Amino acid sequence: MENQDTQRLKILVINPGSTSTKVSLYENETSLFEKSVFHDAPVLLQYPHVNDQMPFRFQVIMDMLKDYGVSAEDIDVFVGRGGSAYSQPGGVTAIDQRLYDDTVAAVGGSEHPAKLGVMLAWKFATTFGKNAYTLNPTNTDEYADVARLTGIKGVYRTSHSHVLNQKAVAEFHAEKQGKRYDQCNFIVAHIDGGITVSAHDHGRMVDGNMGADGEGTFTPTRIGSVPVLSLLDYIEAHSIREARLMCSRAGGFVSLFGTADSDVIHAKVEQGDPKATLVWNTMIYQICKQIGEMAAVLCGKVDGILLTGGLMRFADITEGIQRRCGWIAPVSVYPGEMEQDALALSVLKALRGQSPILTYSGKPVWSGFAGIDL
Repeated sequence: MENQDTQRLKILVINPGSTSTKVSLYENETSLFEKSVFHDAPVLLQYPHVNDQMPFRFQVIMDMLKDYGVSAEDIDVFVGRGGSAYSQPGGVTAIDQRLYDDTVAAVGGSEHPAKLGVMLAWKFATTFGKNAYTLNPTNTDEYADVARLTGIKGVYRTSHSHVLNQKAVAEFHAEKQGKRYDQCNFIVAHIDGGITVSAHDHGRMVDGNMGADGEGTFTPTRIGSVPVLSLLDYIEAHSIREARLMCSRAGGFVSLFGTADSDVIHAKVEQGDPKATLVWNTMIYQICKQIGEMAAVLCGKVDGILLTGGLMRFADITEGIQRRCGWIAPVSVYPGEMEQDALALSVLKALRGQSPILTYSGKPVWSGFAGIDL
């Protein structure tokens, strides 16, 4: 019988985003295929709730497998991006019924589409009698206490970010520099349908914006930070449901142009369209402001500014950030993301016994300030 190091495992990686479904199939360390399907906002807005997208996304994946001549029954392990359950520590976590249920219920308070990764992996696993795992979900919590407190008693900032890709990119960049991730301070910006910018202090993501919660820059699908009283005026004229939708799926480019397709908007910029140019440049400007905030979090001791995500295919974003933020630290660009490799290879390593497999506790990582009534 083959040992764990030589056994051939087929691993399906499921990575739902705010505007896409990306799927990869690995056999051990080798990627057999990777495909991403773009979903424009009008398509996804047909579904009142993120959970309602499940049948649609499941069928998208089944169609991908069919296109590549792969039978779901022959896959050994299902791995999904995650989020929306109670906050979790970093690392590989086994998906079980409790994690699935808490993800469906969004007990962690965020309705990011990444939650569908856990839900879909669990559906495949239970349907075909296999195991499922997740890694560094969007609610991985390593925040410092000073990053949590707000000016409203009982209302706290929590970690809702592109933790998976940000940590993967930070670890990769540190290795390129001949260092370990826990020896460095980085500002990492994931720039795509959602945009999050975070401070990584010696291997811990200690602060960042809550992108899917209406904080930070506006994005192709999200409103970003809006003055509270202005938002209340909007809610009075519309509804809380519409405001919530604006935070994650119907804001930003969708609200301003009716589409989340950045290629369409950038083509208008290249043609000199004044509206598109102003919106696009404002987005870059707001990203730079977020990077400046994170530089202050790290007391100016920054080893690198790392830019990643799908929108880094546009050179003017790099140029704009370099111009405003290059004085803080060297800027490095990793277009796209490293999430697929991170999900597959981290789970493979854990299955070989080289790193732990965590069990979801059903409790948040952080439950209050010790000895302080806040």
